[in-house]
Amino acid sequence: MKACVFGKGSARPWTLNQPGIGLVLLGILLCAQAYATCEGTRPESKLSGSYATGWGIDHRNTRFQPKSSIDSNNVGKLALKWVYGLADNTPRSWPLITEDTIFMGDTGRGVVALDRETGCERWLHEHPGSIASAIVAGRIGTRKILLFNDRIDGLYAIDARDGSLIWHAVVGEEPVPWYSGTPLVTADTVFLPVASLEVGLAANPFYGCCTTSGGMAAFDIATGQKRWYLPTIEAEAKVTGSHFGFVQEYGPSGAAVWGAPSYDPVRDWLFFGTGQNFTHPTTTTSDAIFAVEAKSGKVVWIRQYTANDAYTAACNIKALNHPNCAEPTGPDVDFGAPTMLLTSPSGRSLLLGGQKSAEVHAMDPETGTPVWTTRLGRGGIIGGVHWGMAANESLGLLYVPISDKEVQGFPSPGTPTPGLYALDIETGAQRWRYTRESRCPEEECVFGFSSAIITANDIVVAGSIDGYLEVLSARNGELLWKHDAWQDYSAVNAVETRGGAFDAHGPMIADDLLIVTAGYGYVGRQRGGNALLVFQVKN
Repeated sequence: MKACVFGKGSARPWTLNQPGIGLVLLGILLCAQAYATCEGTRPESKLSGSYATGWGIDHRNTRFQPKSSIDSNNVGKLALKWVYGLADNTPRSWPLITEDTIFMGDTGRGVVALDRETGCERWLHEHPGSIASAIVAGRIGTRKILLFNDRIDGLYAIDARDGSLIWHAVVGEEPVPWYSGTPLVTADTVFLPVASLEVGLAANPFYGCCTTSGGMAAFDIATGQKRWYLPTIEAEAKVTGSHFGFVQEYGPSGAAVWGAPSYDPVRDWLFFGTGQNFTHPTTTTSDAIFAVEAKSGKVVWIRQYTANDAYTAACNIKALNHPNCAEPTGPDVDFGAPTMLLTSPSGRSLLLGGQKSAEVHAMDPETGTPVWTTRLGRGGIIGGVHWGMAANESLGLLYVPISDKEVQGFPSPGTPTPGLYALDIETGAQRWRYTRESRCPEEECVFGFSSAIITANDIVVAGSIDGYLEVLSARNGELLWKHDAWQDYSAVNAVETRGGAFDAHGPMIADDLLIVTAGYGYVGRQRGGNALLVFQVKN
């Protein structure tokens, strides 16, 4: 039997004096019962297929799940099936689902393979770092593999049968890369988005900011060897000044790539968005959409939407007078969410990009020529479109989550209008909006949708910053079902578990299951939590 570990990585660890030895004895009993229930769990998974080819369900990043039986007629029968206690209170991974297994990244522990029916562990690939991406399926010949990012240490490939390590790769061209975006896998290539730690390192006034850029890399799926790397800023950073008499300042820098790319197999092109510059001089490649040849990394076209946007974490310190805060300071309205390739009701191909400015842009994917732009809110550093949109092409609708949360001490002019919006894919016209009051006035529970969303059949699923998981009608935005995640849960692995804010990669749907992590304490003092929740439609 496995050893019972009380509170390891949990939000509120158990101790001998809190509230007493009785709780510890009860914990031992519960742990023994939980593991006894899981005794005999087979380590082997069925791997004939999965319910997503990547972060966006498909390579176009539609976030539409065709393999689901959940709809407006039965969503009211959703009930909690089981809960798994994660090791971190800011879970940042997204599961991969097969016929009988849920593969999940668990920061501080590794990648865990859970029996889909019971939540019991099949195996654990131990990895102590921060798993920042969705778990993505791939193949090396007939061998089934899983790929994921460590936010600091790069890209990993492991065997889907037992979690054994196959290869590990990094981008050596950038001295302090940050791997936040989920990789995209084609038949023989893994495409890896690259951001930069300098956006946070700049908060140190003695750090010489900034010299790095974001980028996109391509790796051979069989070996992990790099095929090409495209930086988003080609010019080498030069000294532009100094402060304190000895700390040098550099530019240009920034234009990080935060989200998974979308892929067009006909053109063999990748599409992705970039973030703001970190320093001046700014470039035409920040807050922009790229079209790139997948085979070579050659840029086909670039369309910038916000010029002269320069910002780092230093700008939130000392009322914007930090020496590493660019002057003038930009609004920080990058493209953090992945791009989407959609087909409109008339059959027109459109490339969509959601921006933290609370704007959604539609372009011609062949040329980058703008087709329409719709603004839905105030936007800001963690406002507007943050993690990702979804679409139901059969209804001709694009679903846009708007956060509009402000960061204290950073100017956010305008009136916030958080909510979930449905836009006409063809024209960008608003078809409906769902909004409500926040459950409380505290910053950690302000209402808004920062998390990515998902859609299936005639429903849309979204998790809010103030801890509600909500299912809406895809046709008119009517609230059909909700779950309050701000509670303690009894976890199948006997880890003390509680829910919190919904953020990051958002919910997943597969067959009659709804899977989501509840808790995210990373941004703006939101409520953390460590619950992996699995709901199922009751018969």
